[in-house]
Amino acid sequence: MKILLTGATGYIGKRLLPILVEQGHEIICCVRDKNRFYCPEEFRKNVTVIEVDFLKKETLEVIPTDIDAAYYLIHSMSSSADNYDELERISAENFVYGIDKTEAKQVIYLSGIVNDKSLSKHLSSRKKVEDVLHNGKFAITTLRAGIIVGSGSASFEIIRDLVNKLPIMITPKWLNTKCQPIAIPDVLEFLSKSLLNPVTYGKSFDIGGPDILTYKEMLLGFAKAKNKKRWIYTVPIMTPKLSSYWLYFVTSTSYKLASALVSSMKVEVVCSDNKINDLLVVKPMTYEQALSRALIKVDEDKVASSWKDSLVSGRFNSNISGFLKVPKKGCYIDRRKKEIENLDFTIDRIWSIGGETGWYYGDWLWNLRGFIDQLFGGVGSRRGRTNKHDIHAGDALDFWRVLYANKEKGKLVLYAEMKLPGEAWLEFKIINGTLYQSATFRPKGIWGKLYWYSVLPFHGFIFKGMLDRLIN
Repeated sequence: MKILLTGATGYIGKRLLPILVEQGHEIICCVRDKNRFYCPEEFRKNVTVIEVDFLKKETLEVIPTDIDAAYYLIHSMSSSADNYDELERISAENFVYGIDKTEAKQVIYLSGIVNDKSLSKHLSSRKKVEDVLHNGKFAITTLRAGIIVGSGSASFEIIRDLVNKLPIMITPKWLNTKCQPIAIPDVLEFLSKSLLNPVTYGKSFDIGGPDILTYKEMLLGFAKAKNKKRWIYTVPIMTPKLSSYWLYFVTSTSYKLASALVSSMKVEVVCSDNKINDLLVVKPMTYEQALSRALIKVDEDKVASSWKDSLVSGRFNSNISGFLKVPKKGCYIDRRKKEIENLDFTIDRIWSIGGETGWYYGDWLWNLRGFIDQLFGGVGSRRGRTNKHDIHAGDALDFWRVLYANKEKGKLVLYAEMKLPGEAWLEFKIINGTLYQSATFRPKGIWGKLYWYSVLPFHGFIFKGMLDRLIN
């Protein structure tokens, strides 16, 4: 079957793609930027990539008409735009317009549980998208999930950050709100088993694990899984804004996502029933089992996807292709080079840079810069990296975004997502046994120039030290 997959670079899409390929389907991946889509070599004969922006109706013409079904996995909750709910509506309407021109029999939409009478802006937006999708000529199957637990998921990362960093937590009262978490493998099983399955046509299903827990119980459950003693006290006086800042400064989440999550966490997300479990013969794992599986993936450095690699986790909101060519005109550039002693050693060092490994020299200064960025509302250096030794275009890497990564050519290009009075690139490339390292800054106005000269004294030993450590 020919399946259209939207959100192919997202947390769910990246994990669903190999499952669909292994089932023998031909997959059409819709992405806004081909440069940040990575497909393993063994899948490429079954995968076609097309550039589509569902906010721009004119780009939909490239969607093939002979598709059998489609997945709608587009999500804008953490978008920098305040009107993300309106953008989601427009995106859904354009999607319906495009799919109605095809032969698609079914669209599968992953939404949120919306059983509470009072919905947050995020959950209300999800419900409105579902209503729009019902206007299509195709059969719509909606799977409504609450908290998704898996390595790299936003929920898992937030829980992990809170438990690891805070032995004692003074928390807002919404930590007593009930939810029904579901493991990411179970979400993927529901998504794949619903595909072209007539028993799911025209229906909506709540999907969740067997446990109904408060957020406080979820935190304590994670602490137990990590053999950590944690004490949590809830207070009624913490406002939504203060709660959002609390999440933002303690965890790796962005402020926009923290704000959306706080709003949603005040609403109970519990399944109305579990009838789909019997329909599709799925037995969801417990919260404890989901945590155990996720922690194993993290320990083995086998995180298949992370919410942090989504572009909305930072301030980068354009196609990568527009930034691939590092500018020179009007820029300040710190250029350094050094002959390589061991090629494999140097490439491995470059491909392991950032995250837990650090930047090889002056890490406390890199961390200080990240902290200052966070104080001003930037991404800081909390995002780390998804994998310790693997990098692909589009990945987040501390306060950088990977623009280009080619290990065979020995070239890595990063773009700064920290708050700056200008734009910055960091580039590594190996040519004829020599490593070339360049830090490029394009200032905006007088403040940009002042910024460059204020940090210039540190460049001499930071970048020199980093280059030396990349060689030996």
